[in-house]
Amino acid sequence: MESYASLNSEKDEALVAFGQLLVITDELREKCPWDQKQTMKSLRHLTIEEVFELSEAIMGGEMEHIKEELGDLLLHIVLYARIASEQHSFSINQVIQALCKKLIHRHPHIYGQEKAEDAQSVKKNWEKRKLQEKGKQSLVGGVPRTLPSLIKAMRIQEKAYAIGLDWQDKATAWQKIQGAVQALTQEHSQRASIPTQQQKVQEEFGELLFLLVTHAKFMAIDPEEALEKANKRFINQLQYVEQRASQQNKPITQLSTEELRHYWEEAKQQPDLQ
Repeated sequence: MESYASLNSEKDEALVAFGQLLVITDELREKCPWDQKQTMKSLRHLTIEEVFELSEAIMGGEMEHIKEELGDLLLHIVLYARIASEQHSFSINQVIQALCKKLIHRHPHIYGQEKAEDAQSVKKNWEKRKLQEKGKQSLVGGVPRTLPSLIKAMRIQEKAYAIGLDWQDKATAWQKIQGAVQALTQEHSQRASIPTQQQKVQEEFGELLFLLVTHAKFMAIDPEEALEKANKRFINQLQYVEQRASQQNKPITQLSTEELRHYWEEAKQQPDLQ
């Protein structure tokens, strides 16, 4: 275990480094034409891009890349606060103070008298206190409407689980999935030839996807991570087929169906593409 002195030293170094970042950000805002031009709205799409770059680095397990992307994201946070300060709205100090206050309020098992024996209890307390803040009326009120649908499904289910709204066991959840597959198959067979009734087929398909996200929890799987890995695996295998086609001096579009299937099976056997 690290000594108290070494921990204090690290915190002191972090404070100095953060102070230097604030100074540099101020200088850039005052002297750099590009930084001077930025507004919260102009930075918004860049911040979204930085978050996706961080996500990609995390998925790749590249610690140096993660460190770099965290720095880029931190710069955006400081710059947003600097812009707000210029508008006399709030400062970086107020951002940090508000965050500290929120963390203390939402962890009564650490900073209060409440008990939380496990992570589920912590989540339940967290959601209960969130509802008390600012008079929120809905558990899902804080879930951004613009989140990608898969991530949104995960978040709204997490919030429901936190208050105990959940299937009791894995077997029940799997039965629901099987029922959804049967319903989708039936609806598709009955309505596929009627374009005006495709809406019902779409609804059943969406229900199946939602239930698969539900079941992922019982299997201790992150569905977003699982799907991204499947995407990556498919891309790697498709590029392998493209390389095999190139070796035959053909574009992939000129491969026969038999050749495509043969090279695809080859790709699936390559351990470095998994």
